[in-house]
Amino acid sequence: MQIANDPLAALAAAVGPQALVTDPAELRYYSHDVYSGGETALAVLRPNDKDTLARGIAAATKAGLAIIPRGGGMSYTGGYLAPSKQALLVDTGAMNRVLDINETDMTVTVEAGCTWDQLQRTLKPKGLRALAWGTLSGINATVGGGMSQNGIFWGASGGTVVNAAISFEVVLADGTLVKTGSDFFRTFGPDITGLFAADCGALGVKATITLQTVREGTAFAYGSFSFPEAEGYFKAMSAVSREGLASECFGFDPNLQAQRMKRESLTRDAQSLVNMMKAQGSAWKALKEGAKVVAAGRSFLDDAHFSLHVIAEGRHQSAVDADMKAVEAIAVRFGGHSVENTIPKILRANPFPPVNSMVGPEGERWVPVHGFLPHSRLVEGWNRIQAMFAEHATAMANNGVTTGALLCAVNRSTCLIEPVFYWPDELQDIHRRSVEAAHLAKLKGFPANESARALVKQLRTSLIGIFRDLGATHLQVGRAYPLKQASDPRAWELLQAVKRAVDPNNLMNPGSLGL
Repeated sequence: MQIANDPLAALAAAVGPQALVTDPAELRYYSHDVYSGGETALAVLRPNDKDTLARGIAAATKAGLAIIPRGGGMSYTGGYLAPSKQALLVDTGAMNRVLDINETDMTVTVEAGCTWDQLQRTLKPKGLRALAWGTLSGINATVGGGMSQNGIFWGASGGTVVNAAISFEVVLADGTLVKTGSDFFRTFGPDITGLFAADCGALGVKATITLQTVREGTAFAYGSFSFPEAEGYFKAMSAVSREGLASECFGFDPNLQAQRMKRESLTRDAQSLVNMMKAQGSAWKALKEGAKVVAAGRSFLDDAHFSLHVIAEGRHQSAVDADMKAVEAIAVRFGGHSVENTIPKILRANPFPPVNSMVGPEGERWVPVHGFLPHSRLVEGWNRIQAMFAEHATAMANNGVTTGALLCAVNRSTCLIEPVFYWPDELQDIHRRSVEAAHLAKLKGFPANESARALVKQLRTSLIGIFRDLGATHLQVGRAYPLKQASDPRAWELLQAVKRAVDPNNLMNPGSLGL
């Protein structure tokens, strides 16, 4: 499709110049995700309502521009990196309102730019939360981005964040606003909401999202356990997951644990401790648990190997305490033992902390790679990953590249293995704007390091290949994970047909999902 002579003029006429960002420095900032950079887009559209969003998309595609939806900017798989300069990047950050809370029907409707943190803080006074309620980057990550990219962490016992979606309003490539599903029930006939869920913006741009809510727990129990070996750790995590004993069940391998414990004390923020104490329910329990956290400091995992952290949530303290006793019995059965449970207590009370962990403890660059595997393939997958790291150990040491892994249970059939890389390299504007200024000022920082960056790219590609061999699935598919290769050819043809129907000129995030 031919580019109009002056697409910016057409855009400004459609949405008003105040809705467009064209400053070169801002455009460079928007052109980089957490891991890598793309072409600098022609402009950024920042609409403040769905009608402006629809008009902007219609004007842009009519002028021949590609549409690149960004979300909160916390992804690292190229999902919002423009493939050419003839693109309009869409930032829905000004569309951040909570539009409706229906306590009778247990739903909430938000604009796409509402963050998970904002949603949680709005629902909490009412004793509600979304069914799956966000990722750890939720202070920046948006609900619209989560619905497009998918994500996990809070409420992971019920699956990923898209499981909470009931319906969307989606703007298609021609500016048409489409409503999927009903206001209260996900599937009435074929699941059109599901069609746009986890589409990485390749089919449309989310304008509003209606989510299922649930009652937030009023009773909590916390457990942390150390395991000397990976096999025992995975067997315990799988058993806890299969039995449905926890709302969250996650942990770290020894390398990532060591990286996390290099950071400032978990209790450096007084508000974190206050919130944790408030979450305990009674003044006496608050004082007792708070004293434990202070006494533990950062040393409570010094002797731990693989650490597993578990949160049980419910209505009755006796019930969640019984669940945690069952978790402890499982841990002991597979070679684990209890350690101080500071990490799950602090995290649950402060679910969306500043995103300082998007850089290493001395200011290193950071990027994850992940795969979802069934319980039966976790140990095999872990061993293959470690063998690959061992094969490249010399090159990694020479380039200062280190690794760790987040490990997390996701519903009763699946667990996540997420290796992360740290390497000495210069930070980008997205890191400097996202990390707290006071934290950033304390970091050593590094100059540009092309050799380390190239090695990480090579290792990342190898990891994705290992996960593909194991039949893994992925979130944040973007432009990084091989969806076509993992799909039945007939299913892929069906997806291509849908793409042609909603985006006949391939202007909606072209290349995302491999389309």
